[in-house]
Amino acid sequence: MSVSRKTGIHLLEMDIGSPFIPGGGKDGGESPVAGKSKDFAAGFEIKAHSHRTTQLLYAVQGVMVANTDAGQWVVPPTHGLWLPAGTVHQVRMVGEVQLRTLYFQPATVADLPNQCRAVGVSPLLRQLILAAIDVREPYTADSRDGRLMRLLLDEIAVMPNLPLRLPYPTDPVLLSVCRGLVARLEDAEPLSSWSERLGIHAKTIERRFLRETGLTFGQWRQQARLITALERLARGDKVVDVALELGYSGPSAFATMFRKHFGVQPSAYFHREKESA
Repeated sequence: MSVSRKTGIHLLEMDIGSPFIPGGGKDGGESPVAGKSKDFAAGFEIKAHSHRTTQLLYAVQGVMVANTDAGQWVVPPTHGLWLPAGTVHQVRMVGEVQLRTLYFQPATVADLPNQCRAVGVSPLLRQLILAAIDVREPYTADSRDGRLMRLLLDEIAVMPNLPLRLPYPTDPVLLSVCRGLVARLEDAEPLSSWSERLGIHAKTIERRFLRETGLTFGQWRQQARLITALERLARGDKVVDVALELGYSGPSAFATMFRKHFGVQPSAYFHREKESA
């Protein structure tokens, strides 16, 4: 999937056959858990690749936009992205990003979810991640570092799943619909118009959306708008501009939907993330 430096959603341009790229030596290690830190400039893109290990991506500063063949995630500083081993993914940086990555041998996290997901990172987990980055390999299970990693795994096991994903369908017809929606997020064109254009009953399209994404047609468009809004707000765009460009009648309507979904006003979202980070 080639992603431009512009903000927005990029549907299924990923080359799933992309080569494996090692995690800076961490993939080939024997330790159950290992860490790595790297800072990136604004707009930098990590091209599509995969790892032998499961990863937790966490940005101390900045916002990441990650894509896999299953969807797109916007990941603020108080959140992480869980990537099971073998997941082809790419990451784009919104602003300067201080990335801290944990690598887990698959057997170490065999009981944890095997799907890519956005997760909440508690203050305790954040400190454990930062401490894990400084651990030198190899370490033994009964050492201070080994005990730290066990506590880290305990916290990883209770990370909450968060609604920061835009799921991608695989049905070619739905993909064409989704591409059309993404190209005109400000457009309120109803499902009936797509039904007439495609020659497919609206109820059939709705059933396919639910089956492949877990969302209705309207919910998918709303999620696409909110995911795009998060990225634009992270970039520093004004709330009023984001609201109007995404098809809301005004900032108030946008704020109502945003608060319903994320629990806070759009103007406060990243302010809250910075305070929590």
